[in-house]
Amino acid sequence: MRRPAGGAARLIPALDTGDAARAEALAAALAPHCGLLKVGLELFCAAGGAAVAATARHRPVFLDLKLHDIPNTVAGALRSLLPLKPAMVTLHAGGGPAMIAAARAAAEKAGADRPVLLAVTVLTSMDAAALAATGVADNPADQVRRLARMAVAAGADGLVCSPQEAAMLRADLGAAPMLVVPGVRPAGSDAGDQARTATPAETVAAGADWIVVGRPITAAPDPAAAAAAIAASLPG
Repeated sequence: MRRPAGGAARLIPALDTGDAARAEALAAALAPHCGLLKVGLELFCAAGGAAVAATARHRPVFLDLKLHDIPNTVAGALRSLLPLKPAMVTLHAGGGPAMIAAARAAAEKAGADRPVLLAVTVLTSMDAAALAATGVADNPADQVRRLARMAVAAGADGLVCSPQEAAMLRADLGAAPMLVVPGVRPAGSDAGDQARTATPAETVAAGADWIVVGRPITAAPDPAAAAAAIAASLPG
């Protein structure tokens, strides 16, 4: 999969709803203003592969399931997802190098059409206190760096990180890994449950290839207009 040329192609609106009909209506309205559309756990659990197929009629799908299990199970899950032809699939870097390598081997079964594998580092809702509660004493940036290096070495094509770590990962890992960055909020937006945020333009300037934006678009009175405004703010 090629990197976006810029502008609207960098934007991935998140169709985070359990209502399949609403998700498809949003997909149709937002498609002119984005490069991909995100199907996450809420929509996938509600509507399964049908939601991916419906969304893919409008834009390629970023399938954000954050797979995390033993290597054999994650490999099996990847094989089961391949017929849906998602453009990107996420898995948790915390599953370790063997899990990531098994996922990569399973994805390769699709040949040239295989999905991009993105390793999620530290969730954008987590801060240092939340990490400490899980037993990780390091700050989020250090944990992101550790997981990112491991994941790329194990076969991940790219990474999911917060806006605050994008520049660090570009400096550490160079241009090769694709960076998909959620937790992005337009200036003046409510951060919600996101702990490590930045604006869309700031995030792209830091090195993100794509940005993921959910509620500032889908909860707006006019989601298409909100998406168009964000897309217009992104560098070309």
